[in-house]
Amino acid sequence: MSLIKVEDIAFVRFRAPDLAEMAGFLEDFGLVPQTAGEKLYARGAGPAPFLHVTEPGEPGFAGVGLRASSLADLEVVAEAEGVKVEPLDAPGGGQVVRLTDPDGHVVEVVAGQAAAPELALPARPPWNSAAGRPRQRAVKRTGVGAAHVVRLGHCVLNVSNFRASEAWYKDRFGFITSDEIALSPEFSIGAFLRCDRGDVPTDHHTLFLVQAPKGPGFNHAAFEVADLDDLMAGHDRLKAAGRTPEWGVGRHVLGSQVFDYWRDPWGHTLEHWTDGDLFTAADGSNTATLQDLLAVQWGPAPPPTMA
Repeated sequence: MSLIKVEDIAFVRFRAPDLAEMAGFLEDFGLVPQTAGEKLYARGAGPAPFLHVTEPGEPGFAGVGLRASSLADLEVVAEAEGVKVEPLDAPGGGQVVRLTDPDGHVVEVVAGQAAAPELALPARPPWNSAAGRPRQRAVKRTGVGAAHVVRLGHCVLNVSNFRASEAWYKDRFGFITSDEIALSPEFSIGAFLRCDRGDVPTDHHTLFLVQAPKGPGFNHAAFEVADLDDLMAGHDRLKAAGRTPEWGVGRHVLGSQVFDYWRDPWGHTLEHWTDGDLFTAADGSNTATLQDLLAVQWGPAPPPTMA
């Protein structure tokens, strides 16, 4: 039994020496940045008050936020871990409990945030296919510009000991394994973990832990965009802006998402994705191979930077 069952990922936090430069990148990426005090917050089109935080400092990853279902859950975690429930000084307010995982990653568990007004998404005509042609007597124009990020979908963390980190996150937050990456029957290097929301379908993974050769640290964070046309428009915007591409466009095997990876000005990898798998708690867990992890259904093979 876990202490609580988190509902979703809430945000990722970074440090950077130039908030204006980060804001420019985030706009090209399809987020809406705003400065509050000495920090830069960026939201998407969905109800979350923010998805990405940057604070002044030397470039680096500063933590991940997970969303609990209630303030009572925060009290449960705080009592078990010997920490305090504190006000969350950020857009949307709420409360937070701050923990540190076995590799020193800061994990902020939040609840009680006020929802932000949702932003309009582009109204694009439907797709025609051989199976059905709902768009008739009308042209399709997808538009240009940045993608429309809706929400944060998952974060990937490199860890030093997969089993130790897996136990830490499952014992506290109730994650379920979707796919475990096994090198042999005796040794696994990581797992895609989804939230346990009972009968409510949830993303194939909210957190991916991987025991990587490069050692513990941030791997990437992934943001859901409106649809495939939106992802491709975002790709063109980032390319035209001279941003640094990493991998894409393609479709993963595990999770099935269409993906497009880019790097921020300080080398942190952020992903656009759309059309991912959804599972309930009843769908159980699977074992996969390293080849499955790196494979694509279509698109380019992963670059060395993704290994």
